[in-house]
Amino acid sequence: MTWNLPNILTALRLLAAPGVAVMFLYFARPFADWYALILFIGAAITDFFDGYLARLWKQESRFGAMLDPIADKAMVMIALLVITAVSGMDPWILLPATVIVFREVFVSGLREFLGDDAHRLKVTRIAKWKTTMQMLALATLFSEGLFEYSFGMVTFGMDAQMVLDILAGQEEDHLGLMWKYKAMVWSWWGGIVLLWIAAALTLVSGLDYFRKSLPLLAEEGKG
Repeated sequence: MTWNLPNILTALRLLAAPGVAVMFLYFARPFADWYALILFIGAAITDFFDGYLARLWKQESRFGAMLDPIADKAMVMIALLVITAVSGMDPWILLPATVIVFREVFVSGLREFLGDDAHRLKVTRIAKWKTTMQMLALATLFSEGLFEYSFGMVTFGMDAQMVLDILAGQEEDHLGLMWKYKAMVWSWWGGIVLLWIAAALTLVSGLDYFRKSLPLLAEEGKG
C-alpha cells in the first residue's frame, strides 16, 4: 500500500461515505442536511482530484486503483439509502435507486467471478459519466431537504390560505416564501431528473460491461 496524497484523498472519501448516514443519526434537521451535503460534496470533489493528482504526479498505484471504485460505490449507495429513507420511500427515488444498486452489485459480482480476468473489463467513459451524474443528482436532492425544511419552518403555524395567497402574489412576501418554495420544487424535480438520467446511464454501463464479459465467460466455460 502506498500512502501518497491521491490515495489518502480516496481513503478519506471512503470514510466519508458512512459519515453521510451518521449525520442523520446524531443531528437534527436542518443541521443533518447541511452536514451531509457538505460532507458529500467534499467527498465528491476528492473523486476528481485523487485521480488527477495521481496522473499528474505519476503516483498511480494498484492500491489506489482498487480503492477508488470502492469509495465511489460506497458513497453513492449509502447516500441513496439516506435519500430514499428521508423521502419516505418515494417511488420517483426508489425506482432509479433500485436500478443503480442492482447494477453495482451485478458488476461487482461479475468482476469477482472473473477473478484475474476482471482487469480486462476496462472502465469506460460512460461509467465515469454515470458516476458524475449520480453525485450531481444526490447533491441536488440533499439540497432539496434544506429548502423543504426552511420553507416548513417559515410557514409553521401560518394560516394555509395566507401561504397560498403569498405564493399567488396576492399578499406581500416578507419572509421569502416564494424563493424558498421555488428552490424546494426546482431542487426536487432537478434532482429527480438527474437521478433518472444517472439510472439510465448506470443501466447502459452495466449492459456494456456484461456484453464485454461474454467472451471471458465463454473462456471460463471452455476451461
